[in-house]
Amino acid sequence: MNLQSPLARVRGLGSAKTGLHHWWLQRLTALALIPLSLWFTYSLLVVISADYATVVAWLARPLNAILMLLFIIALYYHAVLGVQVVIEDYINSKRQRIACLILVKFLALLSGLSAAMAVLKIYSGL
Repeated sequence: MNLQSPLARVRGLGSAKTGLHHWWLQRLTALALIPLSLWFTYSLLVVISADYATVVAWLARPLNAILMLLFIIALYYHAVLGVQVVIEDYINSKRQRIACLILVKFLALLSGLSAAMAVLKIYSGL
């Protein structure tokens, strides 16, 4: 039994067979962000009244630097996956959709790498 219309079969429209993988990645990053967000919120509450040197010393600790890097990676990847779904669902023009996807992924990569480099710079003491 085929649930596609004859026109969809001719056009080759239908499942690209990647939706489940995308859905799982979105759920896994969300799951990873739960403890990382709790850690990040707790950390912000701990260092909120500290001076700059104390915050830098706190982020220079290996565990805090690793957790911050994991938080940055998971956060940006999760955001890109979510925005990608919105773009694919609501932008009808193929050119605009591709342009938006490229722009979103480029901006996320640029800002994520900037954040990760800042953490690594503090960690290395440069």
